[in-house]
Amino acid sequence: MFFIGNRYFDVFDSPDFVAFTPQHFAALGGCVLIVGLLYLLRRPLQQGSRPRYMRWFLASMLILCEVSLNVWYVSEGIFQAKDTLPFELCSVTLYVAVIMLLTGNRRLFPFVYFAGIGGALQAILTPVLGYGFPHYRYLEFFIGHLLIILSALYMVWVEGLRPTLGSLFAAFGWLNVLLVPVWIVNRLTGGNYMFISRKPDTASLLDILGPYPWYLLSLEGVALLLFALLYLPFGLRSVKRAKTGH
Repeated sequence: MFFIGNRYFDVFDSPDFVAFTPQHFAALGGCVLIVGLLYLLRRPLQQGSRPRYMRWFLASMLILCEVSLNVWYVSEGIFQAKDTLPFELCSVTLYVAVIMLLTGNRRLFPFVYFAGIGGALQAILTPVLGYGFPHYRYLEFFIGHLLIILSALYMVWVEGLRPTLGSLFAAFGWLNVLLVPVWIVNRLTGGNYMFISRKPDTASLLDILGPYPWYLLSLEGVALLLFALLYLPFGLRSVKRAKTGH
């Protein structure tokens, strides 16, 4: 296979990733720049057929990330049910984002906006990642998570969708419903998808949320708070419009 013997793809011959070092800050800076570019281009992207083409482009890039990741797993002989199935939150939101982009289904937007941005942002800020730059996994990790964020923000800035307070609680409810099949998969495979069986080995937000299983309750509160922060700009705008009558 192409991946085997290539040092940019090799499982064992790779520089280590260390959070909050230049390679991490470079990835964070790149993400901020691309998000800013999407915002600056929001009006040109609204013209003509560009919105449809942009949705297809984002969906294609998300699919490419997911397919290439699984090809890499298989090629390197590391595909295993306990940790490479698409049951992490960001994997689930990636699939939902693809469906949303390809079909234009607006009912999927709140989950991608709240759970997608919330999960991807947490992943980018505190990565559970063992491969440093310029390894394929490093690039795929940050590009894939950035694309989830871009997909949600694109629907806001270009397509004009807006989350509501009701959609916030709906997304939070679906997130909790998702925990049930993920818990079953963890029990069957011995995995730790969505970190609901134990904390990750690397440093993360969970380290300050208490021991297992109590950190799961704390995590519920953190998720709800993060969803509220993501809704805040829209909530404040609604209040302002109500006061001014515009």
